[in-house]
Amino acid sequence: MKVDIVTLFPEMLSGPLDESILKRAREKGLVEIRLHGLRDFTRDKHKMVDDRPFGGGPGMVIKPEPVFEAVETLRENDSRVLMMTPSGKSFTQGEARKLSFVSHLIVLCGNYEGFDERIRSTLVDEVYSIGDYVLTNGALAAMVVVDCVSRLIPGVLGDEESATDESFSNGLLEYPHYTRPADFRGMEVPEVLMSGHHAEIAKWRHEQSIERTRAHRPDLMARWNEKQPDFKQNRNQGV
Repeated sequence: MKVDIVTLFPEMLSGPLDESILKRAREKGLVEIRLHGLRDFTRDKHKMVDDRPFGGGPGMVIKPEPVFEAVETLRENDSRVLMMTPSGKSFTQGEARKLSFVSHLIVLCGNYEGFDERIRSTLVDEVYSIGDYVLTNGALAAMVVVDCVSRLIPGVLGDEESATDESFSNGLLEYPHYTRPADFRGMEVPEVLMSGHHAEIAKWRHEQSIERTRAHRPDLMARWNEKQPDFKQNRNQGV
């Protein structure tokens, strides 16, 4: 996969991209990530990327000219253009999995009061938000998306099951984990995990996922229940 990130602050991303799993993925050639400063796509001597909004109001708006120039310069036949902004749809594990099959992503990072709407309506394929809050700029949001998508690419993670056996992969939160020592300050590891009985361990983990999701994310629990055939059948029969 190739990823081009267009931002006013490329320096914010250079550090995280050179660490840990993403660093190894880049070194292996599994992911190619390039950072671009939005001002590099301006044509005026002052390198202006923003202006005041029509109709008045606070703040500045990112101008269309440099963004169109950036996308038209970087776009390939199979590119998907993503925009990071608080007004986008929620970025989820499901969205990440879909994007992991795309060979080229162009990620536009918002700033100030956001983008000129003509950018969103004309250039962009997907508009994402990573949460119901506002950041100082979209570079951090882009980093979240790139990290989440990259780890789903085959070969990026050391254990291929890691990406499928974790929170949100099956609609539930992940089950609890334990490691040595088996007894720490009187807190013992559940016996089933040391039993060697794989079927019982799998059953326990599934039950724990359900309980954790019910306790901490009732919204996910409701959606998961809706997808269960037995739940639907019982509900339809009034059980």
